[in-house]
Amino acid sequence: MSSSQTPALQSRRALYVGGLDPAVTQSMQTVETTIRAAFLPFGPIQSVEIPMDYAAGTHKGFAFIEYVDGDDAAEAIYNMDGAELFGKTLTVNIAQAERTNLGSNKAVWSTEEWFKEQSGMKEDEERKEQEKGKELDASLLKEKPLTAGI
Repeated sequence: MSSSQTPALQSRRALYVGGLDPAVTQSMQTVETTIRAAFLPFGPIQSVEIPMDYAAGTHKGFAFIEYVDGDDAAEAIYNMDGAELFGKTLTVNIAQAERTNLGSNKAVWSTEEWFKEQSGMKEDEERKEQEKGKELDASLLKEKPLTAGI
């Protein structure tokens, strides 16, 4: 697979730009134009993506920029990481693929425990185990009479 066919996030051409000022939200075209203008001096930009918070009607405060060449992206990181745009300090680094690692590759409902918990069986089993423990304690006390150490 040649470098031109490599997905953007696996190459070193895609950048994450964080710390965008919420005041740059007059229109999406304004935001994209502003970001393009700030990052264009380092090389030709292939695309700019600005994730939206649709509930608030604004951008989420970060963007992804993909350069045509990886060297241009490296130059942008070197020059723009820590720079200010509209009074806010930018964080610029190589974009990484989204990682959603919640600790397991299995669905929660694929375990027997989840079904027991949802059906209330787990609580019944715990109560039965506690009762068995109490019965065992009572039988041990009956077998060993309490005697004073005198």
